[in-house]
Amino acid sequence: MQLKQLMLVGAGLMLSASLAVAEEQKQDMKAMMEKMEKAGAPGEQHKQLAKMEGKWETKTKSWMEPNTPPMETMGSCEHKMVMDGRFLKQKCMGDMMGKKFEGVGVTGYDNTSKKYTSTWMDNMSTSLHVMEGMAGDAKTINQQGETTCPIRGHMKLRSVMKIVDDNTHVFEMYGTDDKGGQEVKMMEITYTRKS
Repeated sequence: MQLKQLMLVGAGLMLSASLAVAEEQKQDMKAMMEKMEKAGAPGEQHKQLAKMEGKWETKTKSWMEPNTPPMETMGSCEHKMVMDGRFLKQKCMGDMMGKKFEGVGVTGYDNTSKKYTSTWMDNMSTSLHVMEGMAGDAKTINQQGETTCPIRGHMKLRSVMKIVDDNTHVFEMYGTDDKGGQEVKMMEITYTRKS
């Protein structure tokens, strides 16, 4: 008889402990979900990116070598917020060196890392460029990344996006190759709002 009572008491304690653990896990899950929702909610940085939505004319200056005149091309881009206002998607078209140019980029702000992240791909390369960085101020985003250039080899990249006003922004790209180690301006794109 004592053994039966002891087993019943033991089973009761195990059941109570299991229920307590389940309740604690339920509370932990709720706290985890709240953190995830907060981290995933669009904030002020996303509102800043949304100001760049629209159709743009682009004037691109590209430097193939330092201290030489830039090659200038015209194009167009459409910027649109996607994923419920979390990311700015850029679709650009134009001509480069007599060939049709198409590119797609995505820029977002990661609430968890507190950094802007951008990706870029186009039909002139098989590289997917990834950049990451911080806001310099309310109108500037500074990012860094790396790439392998078919001409210069491995390069460190630095970009600066300057918001001039609601109808103009300027993107600058700088590169530093492993050979010379000196940073050079590679590209400047001026975006002027069409609509």
